[in-house]
Amino acid sequence: MTVIQQVSGDRMKIIMFFPLLLLVCSVSADQTETEVQQSNTQDINAVLRELTASLAVQNERITVLQRENEEQAAKLESQKTEIDELKQELQVKQVAFSVSLLGQGRGDTGPYNANTTLIFKCVVTNIGNAYNPHTGIFTAPVRGVYHFELHMFGYGDIQTGGVLFKNGELICIAYEAPTSGRVSASNGASLLLEVGDQVSVLLHANTRIHDNHNHHTTFSGHLIFTM
Repeated sequence: MTVIQQVSGDRMKIIMFFPLLLLVCSVSADQTETEVQQSNTQDINAVLRELTASLAVQNERITVLQRENEEQAAKLESQKTEIDELKQELQVKQVAFSVSLLGQGRGDTGPYNANTTLIFKCVVTNIGNAYNPHTGIFTAPVRGVYHFELHMFGYGDIQTGGVLFKNGELICIAYEAPTSGRVSASNGASLLLEVGDQVSVLLHANTRIHDNHNHHTTFSGHLIFTM
């Protein structure tokens, strides 16, 4: 074999080996790239799982905090309601009033042909604001036992009389029938009242009363105890 033939044979081997080498390199590169992609995908999936788990934990914490805030808000609202009820209960337990007929000056009231509600305009005391000086009516703010008194002052030969009414029902009468001079008629009663019950004093039909700066004609009441 000549040198030329040997060189030619080696060249042919190289030519045949080179494509095979390229194919091996290409396959190796594809495998490497695939492995890298798989590795990157696994890393991304791992990070996503961690983020998802962390987000779930955070959401759970937020839910717990929201629930605690709602419970705390409800508790505060309940406490506020209890405080308001205690304040209201304390206020309604303090009920007392005392009023006289005329706000100023002196004068007679009556006689009238029918019973007429008296409006006592001079307010001496009105704790709890249960007495209305515009209507002459006391309205019970709380269920309980109340005591009321009425004092009627008159003179001359005209009868003097006042009537204590509860919700339009006659309770008692303060009455005098003078022939001359001055007279005073008094009466009172303790009543069990429900919330909203009304008590007032009416001038008895065909009677006359008098009042002046000395406050002879009065209407008073107070809460004894709640029930």
